[in-house]
Amino acid sequence: MIDQEDDIYKTLLESTKAIPWKINWETKAFEYIGPQIESLLGWSQDSWKSAQDWIDRIHEDEREQTAHNCINLCDNGIDHEADYRALTADGQYVWVRDVVHVIRKNGVTTDLVGFIFDISERKAMEEELQRANKKLEALSYLDGLTGVPNRRLYDQTLDTEWGRAVRAGTCLSLIVIDIDHFKDYNDQCGHVQGDECLKLVAEALQDVAVRSTDFFARYGGEEFVLLLPDTGQEAARDITERCRRRILELAIAHPASSAGNLLTISAGVACMRPTNDDQQTDLFAAADRMLYQAKRNGRNRFACSWPAKAPVDTGRLVNS
Repeated sequence: MIDQEDDIYKTLLESTKAIPWKINWETKAFEYIGPQIESLLGWSQDSWKSAQDWIDRIHEDEREQTAHNCINLCDNGIDHEADYRALTADGQYVWVRDVVHVIRKNGVTTDLVGFIFDISERKAMEEELQRANKKLEALSYLDGLTGVPNRRLYDQTLDTEWGRAVRAGTCLSLIVIDIDHFKDYNDQCGHVQGDECLKLVAEALQDVAVRSTDFFARYGGEEFVLLLPDTGQEAARDITERCRRRILELAIAHPASSAGNLLTISAGVACMRPTNDDQQTDLFAAADRMLYQAKRNGRNRFACSWPAKAPVDTGRLVNS
């Protein structure tokens, strides 16, 4: 890559953090690698004899793809870059970037020259940023007040479970829950107490979702949803009654309620065995209609919507 007499250029190259190297592509032998390689990876200059030494010192997770891509691009005369973890002499790994320039004569690759850069600090920053972004993404699916999943995650979960129910031919049930006279509760107790009430209700209702596939979320305001995959009408009815009783057990005073002196909920339940001809909105619309039916019937109760030909219960057992 450089003439041995050319001390000025050699000194310049070897004083940079970038590590220069040259490989004879015909013999696959290293003709030169900068002495900086020893301070970065611990391997001495004379230990880099062939391209196989380079391949063997790539982390096994990146080795095959990195080597395959590099060989293919070099054969075709294409300059390129590769990021990978390089093995150090003491068995650790350092993230590096290899910048490769391909030299060709008469359309045939004869030599490779390039530089190796230490990018471990940059990689650490990227990984920290990725962790922060994942945390932010996770938070974007949670309700800021109650800490339970929000409507955004409900919409995504419904889409997933709907598709699964269509493919498997199973039942999908939805409970839509509303706190009775919550506006009056806020007016009488204040919004700070109202927020505490929402937290208590959310925590209590979330405890009713006992299976890993049961999904509970705050839909908005004082309204919550409980999505129950592979759950038929009888089990859905039992779970809704458990929700109603669970809120009564909190014994939150609500003197402004027409349903009694304690905080209560009303709920609407819908159960479907969806097909490709059905719409996801049909499930919520049916449960929402039943919610308002329960309110018209006096609150602190629930109403159920089953199809004309009710789906056979899937046999889910619900303990009281």
